[in-house]
Amino acid sequence: MTGNVTEPRCAAISASLHEPQAGTAATAAAWLCLEQPGPWGRDALTQSRLDPRLGAELARRAADTGVRVLLIRRPGRHADTHHDTSRRVYLAATTPGRAWLEQADVATPDALLDLDFAALGAGRSPGFGTPAAHPLLLVCTNSRRDVCCALRGRPLAEDLAAARPDAVWECTHTGGHRFAPTGVLLPTGYTYGRLDPELARRLLDDAARGHVVTDRCRGRSTHTPHGQAAELAVRELIGEHRDVLTVHDTAGGGAVHGPTVHHVDGRAWRVTVDARDLPAARPASCGAAPTPAAALVVTAVEPLVPVG
Repeated sequence: MTGNVTEPRCAAISASLHEPQAGTAATAAAWLCLEQPGPWGRDALTQSRLDPRLGAELARRAADTGVRVLLIRRPGRHADTHHDTSRRVYLAATTPGRAWLEQADVATPDALLDLDFAALGAGRSPGFGTPAAHPLLLVCTNSRRDVCCALRGRPLAEDLAAARPDAVWECTHTGGHRFAPTGVLLPTGYTYGRLDPELARRLLDDAARGHVVTDRCRGRSTHTPHGQAAELAVRELIGEHRDVLTVHDTAGGGAVHGPTVHHVDGRAWRVTVDARDLPAARPASCGAAPTPAAALVVTAVEPLVPVG
């Protein structure tokens, strides 16, 4: 179609299809977040004001460790500067029941080359920073990756940062831009989509008291996609909002999956997760061609009887 008619954005199409969000969070056992003001390209680690050689080296060192590296910046107008200034760094491990968040200010991002990425990915503090005072919400605003993140994410981040300037940061690509605005809550790694200011404020308030919100939750980055969907289903079933669940998901894939979710009190559940086709094709991101897609749907939650 020609003229002034524009095609719907990917986030609007996904919402119109009521695409389920459970099981769509990026997988990461730990997060490394480096402040980098200025513009970000599609591959932000090598396409920003950060030295591209350093960005590539950080990505190389993080590979296969379970650590996901993000660039972050404070919400609002972004100065396009080449000048070196002190940078904020956050480190988070998402281990269920033992999640932690630390922060440090570094004079130069080269200091991150001293990090033990394997230790961080295994949930051990590398002794790089000090404990953060409160949880963080990282809102994706990487427009070069998908315009929905900028159009929907930036206004949300600015709204939140007006009252909570140190608790909300813009961040680079975290996946799932069709669910924009999206956010990652640290230290737990729970990821959310279709955020609005009211829910975002609730996420921060509840996280500060150790409460997990399941509304519009895409899953915990600690787990596989099937494990994410399974854990959320058990939480909804039993009304559990504390960080007291672990997921065991040893199968390698398939249309039907059976993760087990364990409670610290000894209870456990086998969860059946199916892949179901969406009612219509949809683009994975803005500008992409619509393609058939499937979503993860929990079809059964079976309590397991303890042995002995």
